[in-house]
Amino acid sequence: MSLFGRTGKGAPFDWLVVGLGNPGPKYIGTRHNVGEDVVKLLAERHREQLKGGRDNALTAETRFGAPGNDERVVLSFPITYMNESGQAVGAQVRRYRIASVDRIIVIHDELDLDPGVLRVKQGGGLAGHNGLRSITAHTKSQDYLRVRIGVGKPPSGAGKNYVLSKVPKSERERLDVAVVDAADAVELIISDGVEAAMRRYNIKQ
Repeated sequence: MSLFGRTGKGAPFDWLVVGLGNPGPKYIGTRHNVGEDVVKLLAERHREQLKGGRDNALTAETRFGAPGNDERVVLSFPITYMNESGQAVGAQVRRYRIASVDRIIVIHDELDLDPGVLRVKQGGGLAGHNGLRSITAHTKSQDYLRVRIGVGKPPSGAGKNYVLSKVPKSERERLDVAVVDAADAVELIISDGVEAAMRRYNIKQ
């Protein structure tokens, strides 16, 4: 049975925006947690705070857009580890009655893009990303929207320590710009659609 379009209590939300990362202070500011940085920024912009509760996630409920022409949006940071992110996403799809998989926006780090490069896409492969793999397993689909923030490939032999380590200052500056751009991209997807966001951000940088 599909997760999507289920009936239940309360009015459905229009969008679920998920920033991926690992929980805990030692992971703050790492490459793997750029998705967390974006949802925190979006919460700040909309005068909300991510709070703990059910579904293994920190969550904020808000609205994007002008009054009377706004969208109900859930901002989410799963507090499972990255490999189990789909547990929270699946639970929140049910709780907030998200209508379809293309109403989920996932923000994540991307090894195949240079540091600070931003790309928007719908669906596609998993590129070895365990957070995406878990979300796909729980939603039974790869057609959710992605906002991909480049962190670059690790030096030879660095392995997983690369995405979990602190970022040098020069690279951090580029990632901070990309985090702002990614928040802008999420807002553009919700206001004007994913194709508008792709036209704006999927250009050579």
